[in-house]
Amino acid sequence: MRYFIDVILPLALKKTFTYEVSEAEFNYIQTGMRVAVPFGKNKIYTSLVLNMHNNPPLHYVAKQIETILDIAPIINLYQIEHWKWVSEYYMCSFGEVFKGALPSGLLLESETIISKKNDLSFPISDLKDDEYLIYEALQLQSSISVGEIIKLLNKKNVFPVINGMLSKGALVIQEEIKETYKPKKIKYVKIQDEFLQKERLEELLLLVSKAKKQHNLILNYFQLKAIEKGDVKVKYLLEFSNSSTSVLKSLIDKGIFEEFYLNQDRIIFEKDDAANFNLSISQERALTEIKEANKKFDITLLHGVTSSGKTEIYIKLIEEYLVRKEQVLFLLPEIALTTQLVQRLTAYFGNQISVFHSKYNVNERIEVWNNVLENSEKAKIVIGVRSALFLPFSNLGLVIIDEEHEQTFKQQDPAPRYHARDTAIVLAKLHQAKVLLGSATPSLESYYNVKINKYGLVELHERYGNVALPEIKIIDLKDKYFRKRMQGHFSDELLELITEKLSLGEQVILFQNRRGYSPFVECLTCGHVPHCPNCDVSLTYYKFKNQLRCHYCSYSIANPSHCHHCQSVDITTKGFGTEQIEMELKLLFPTKSIGRMDQDTTRGKYGFEKIIDAFKNKEIDILIGTQMLAKGLHFDNVTLVGILNADNMLNQPNFRAYERAFQMMTQVAGRAGRKEKKGIVLIQTYNPYHNTIQQVVNNDYKAMYDEQIYERQNFKYPPFYRLIKLTLKHRDYEKLKESSLWLYNVLVQQLHIPILGPEEPVISKIRNEYIRSIIIKIPTTIHLGKTKKTIEKIIQSFDAISQYRSVKITVNVDHY
Repeated sequence: MRYFIDVILPLALKKTFTYEVSEAEFNYIQTGMRVAVPFGKNKIYTSLVLNMHNNPPLHYVAKQIETILDIAPIINLYQIEHWKWVSEYYMCSFGEVFKGALPSGLLLESETIISKKNDLSFPISDLKDDEYLIYEALQLQSSISVGEIIKLLNKKNVFPVINGMLSKGALVIQEEIKETYKPKKIKYVKIQDEFLQKERLEELLLLVSKAKKQHNLILNYFQLKAIEKGDVKVKYLLEFSNSSTSVLKSLIDKGIFEEFYLNQDRIIFEKDDAANFNLSISQERALTEIKEANKKFDITLLHGVTSSGKTEIYIKLIEEYLVRKEQVLFLLPEIALTTQLVQRLTAYFGNQISVFHSKYNVNERIEVWNNVLENSEKAKIVIGVRSALFLPFSNLGLVIIDEEHEQTFKQQDPAPRYHARDTAIVLAKLHQAKVLLGSATPSLESYYNVKINKYGLVELHERYGNVALPEIKIIDLKDKYFRKRMQGHFSDELLELITEKLSLGEQVILFQNRRGYSPFVECLTCGHVPHCPNCDVSLTYYKFKNQLRCHYCSYSIANPSHCHHCQSVDITTKGFGTEQIEMELKLLFPTKSIGRMDQDTTRGKYGFEKIIDAFKNKEIDILIGTQMLAKGLHFDNVTLVGILNADNMLNQPNFRAYERAFQMMTQVAGRAGRKEKKGIVLIQTYNPYHNTIQQVVNNDYKAMYDEQIYERQNFKYPPFYRLIKLTLKHRDYEKLKESSLWLYNVLVQQLHIPILGPEEPVISKIRNEYIRSIIIKIPTTIHLGKTKKTIEKIIQSFDAISQYRSVKITVNVDHY
């Protein structure tokens, strides 16, 4: 009988590949293990075992696998089912989900290794100069990689040289699988067992009595062992005894001490015994209501005003699931939010918490993966951003999604283009777990699900400790500019309040959702604006680096001293970003500490932590930032928040613009006055009577919801219609135009539902590729799965046309 396994590759296009295995391998392999398989020419890929059977493939001869990589499955059946759903719903391949879900360290690398042939049957004089250098290198070492040959020859393209030597029979190519994960090993030391007997110990001390340093080290070892009550680290022993490694080495050489290594987690959290707290009456009521809602609904929405103490409710709820020995997943929209939350939760739960996001290195993420897989005590609670929902949970009891309205929960590129909130709800259903959505400004979709009795609802109307909501004032910029009461980008009222708050030792947050110094520079003579040569977008000016930079492809040029079009030197900046606000404030308040929090200042691993800790410790007086400081952060001493230009958020070409503007302004306003001192929020705008701004001032979420849900139903948008966005890209504009029209016409003929496009987006060219998009609106009354299959068939027909094959198509389900 023959034995076969079906595997999925990271590059697989919605299909599995069958490989033949021996009977022994078949009996050993389990679903969820990784195996290395040959695929293509001289390439080996890590693949995932999905199925095992005795049926050979019909259309090709099955190859043998290279090796089995795991001793036990590293992916469980829950994950495989969940990944299949992600693949089907978001219209991407299973291989793309597999590649996106697994930490890169678990996707082993295939590296071409070159070694010399043992029976050399050709004259060395036939070798060219470059070939001889490789030959010489192989005399000194048994094998060499392609990367090492590139460095050796100082050439980018070394394949012609390698192929030349292969044809002469001078080289052999083999493939080597290399795992990138290395556990952290800590060096420990222990005294040999024979010296633990009293007689032998006295004899030992007498033996080293003349070697004072060795004698001292042994005595210090026993002291430290009594303190540590366990194994002694070499590092601690040398520090404790004020000794050197040479003294320790002498004792090891004499057979008195023995060295050994133990694996240790790279991240360890410590519990703070003083971290206990009591819930307020309104919090207790909300917690009771959540438990009651969980009996009727799988999903509950906690709608609480900013600073109402949602985190404390989460903690008390998590405690109950830990008692039941169940795992908890706590999802956050951004890495910036994990900093404060991890500090608060680790103080309470100690080392039962694991954190998972991209600022952690590969090894740290693999350790978290392994801890979750083993259902370890170190990973009972997992805090992370959207990628954390792909971890190998086996006993998930509760999923908490904080700030569930945030658009950063949606993955845009690369595939899978999933929405973490919706995907986490499906994951919870597979585990029969409960979901708690938390937000001060819920998404319209979630609140609509409450209205149709699909989700439970719990509301918190008051802030923790009965702290008053901030007072919100509107500044009419038209009037201020007319009356000449503006200084830079600050109204006189905002500057007076900043001065007053700083004099009282209080802190200020200023919000401007645009980074850089200014969005563009313009020639006042001819109106020319420098654009990116690769993208259809103006270059953003950065004064600190004195350069113009593209935010899409990172193209940059030095700030021009004259216009490139008419040579005029009369050039000015237009608009303003966080960098310009920071510079203006330094001139206005030279004695105060000004901080900035945006994508440019938080690039490092601990970039967020440094800024947040500095602001919390009152080292920064005024913090300017983009949307990353708009939600979830808690600062006791902030009493003033300024929104410098609310109109930027309102005037966006997006059907969610008003909803997002309301959410953003309400969340930013919520950073003010979170303790005893009442907060003030100033909103600078040219449209003071705009409905959305008035709704923010009155903190009237329901009025915003009613207005927007009516618009959505009227114009056929979610939650009444599902959206699928098809994006087409090509370097040739005419070919893109022709192909997008063909696709649109076929979609209209086949689907008979509303379709918008093909249209050019606001930014119609990125990285030298022109872009066109088609939006398909699917009514909730039509079967979604069948419609998606029809769309996939149409795309396959599109790919079958030879002249359109070079046009890239990306499918984005629920792209909003």
